[in-house]
Amino acid sequence: MPIYFSHLIEMKFMKYIHEDFLLQTEAARRLYHDEAADLPIIDYHCHLPPDEIANNITWDNITPVWLGGDHYKWRAMRTNGVSEDYCSGNASDREKFNVFCDIMPKLLKNPIYHWSHLELAKYFDFNDGLISSDTSEAIWNRSSEIISGGLTSQGLITQSKVETICTTDDPIDSLEHHLKLKDDSSFKTGVFPTWRPDKSMAIQNGQQYLDYLQKLSEVSKVEINNFDSLIQALEKRHQFFHDSGCRLSDHGLETVVADFTTHSELNRILDLAFSSKPLTELEVSQFQSHVLFELMKMNSNRGWVQQMHIGAIRNNNSKMFNQIGADTGFDSIGDSSFAKELSAMLDKLNLEDSLTKTILYNLNPKDNAMMATMIGNFQDGEQAGKIQWGSGWWFMDQKDGMEQQIETLSLMGTLSQFVGMLTDSRSFLSYTRHEYFRRILCNLLGNDIEKGVLPNDLKLIGKMVRDISYNNSKSYFNL
Repeated sequence: MPIYFSHLIEMKFMKYIHEDFLLQTEAARRLYHDEAADLPIIDYHCHLPPDEIANNITWDNITPVWLGGDHYKWRAMRTNGVSEDYCSGNASDREKFNVFCDIMPKLLKNPIYHWSHLELAKYFDFNDGLISSDTSEAIWNRSSEIISGGLTSQGLITQSKVETICTTDDPIDSLEHHLKLKDDSSFKTGVFPTWRPDKSMAIQNGQQYLDYLQKLSEVSKVEINNFDSLIQALEKRHQFFHDSGCRLSDHGLETVVADFTTHSELNRILDLAFSSKPLTELEVSQFQSHVLFELMKMNSNRGWVQQMHIGAIRNNNSKMFNQIGADTGFDSIGDSSFAKELSAMLDKLNLEDSLTKTILYNLNPKDNAMMATMIGNFQDGEQAGKIQWGSGWWFMDQKDGMEQQIETLSLMGTLSQFVGMLTDSRSFLSYTRHEYFRRILCNLLGNDIEKGVLPNDLKLIGKMVRDISYNNSKSYFNL
């Protein structure tokens, strides 16, 4: 029998998720298993609900933890002709689960195919076949055994070797669940808030914005009636977050604005909003530019790391937004050009010695080279990798997107200083994405070793793998 044919027979009977999944060369395998596989996880940006961590929740079956609130999977289900009843609707958990298994064979080449099989293998000990209608009964039964055995949110986090979690929190949040976790000595993972003040900038939202300012005024005990009092209220909440352990901010921006104006003009714009009068695009841009600038000065003053997620067009489907709300799978990639504005904002902060450690994320891959070079403009030599280009985000959070980001950063920046992966997810099962990233990283580096592009020095390359997977983020965030 020809050697290649016997190899094909061996591969046919190999489990889909196996120890060398995605690792194509011996160097890649050694790098992953020897250097990356067992490292802890620092998840410095996610959307896990703090109350579900603090209350150590359980689930009745696999559906809530596997499909509940996962807009990636909902989006795929809709695309494959599944009605909303089986996504966010009132179908039973078993019906939703069965329908998702039914469509899985249609998701070949989609990252959800990889993620879902990784999740089942890691957390539910199911790796005896591909997900489909034929295996749905076996998956349901096996997962039910695991869940009934005492699977909890904190248990999943501990099983995943997560050392640090940074959630995403609004300035008006009480942070009561973070404070509860801080006092819980039985749970070893550090859970920290992240300041996400997007709503404080959204003056274009009319009455919704005014309602938000009222809540901000109440929790800060500052009457907001002009621009200075708005910043004062945010400053008080920023201090509260700092006192509660927060050391990161995150800013979700459709595009970057850098239209600066006078103080009196900012008060005039806010007065228009208070009077429910329409604002021009320029007035909105000017107001948002100054609020963002003041927020970033606060970040610098307290030595925080700030993140800017740039480029999502959110809530495109207004009918579904009105029906089931935000973050349900109706967002997409924007195509705005923002290089000059981003540079202007960073430069203005830098001129005032107020540019703190910063991570920039782009959603449109057209901006990859721009981002990889932008970060080099503002490195100051005082902190290695002070300005970072973040890992492939959202729609780019997949094999090709990660590879593009790693390769571009290698060519135009310094890959060895990269702070690596994050989950950016609402799912407790998403820690497999760190494994996914580490396998992809090791495969790229291992392939380069095999091709002679990198030196055949596994000790040297191994240190780089450990740094990107864990050490760099440990040092950078200093949590």
